[in-house]
Amino acid sequence: MEKFCRYVAIAFTVAYVLALLLFALGHWGLFGTPRDPLAGVFLIPLGLPWILLAEHVGDDYVLALGVLMPALNLILLRYLCRLARS
Repeated sequence: MEKFCRYVAIAFTVAYVLALLLFALGHWGLFGTPRDPLAGVFLIPLGLPWILLAEHVGDDYVLALGVLMPALNLILLRYLCRLARS
């Protein structure tokens, strides 16, 4: 069970980093890529269910919450893995 939990945490981390990279490329148009309004679409499923709380916050914080909510899931996943080890 420990190895499975570790592999899931690693896979989630890799998916989160790739989603952040794609978000940065599409949102700010880095390296000459065209700006895309759907750049953060890969962050949404990674941040569920917390991302649903972002619609109740002001428009100024939606972008930051959309980027940080998957990190909350990663923290919770790492905590559950630590609980499974003990």
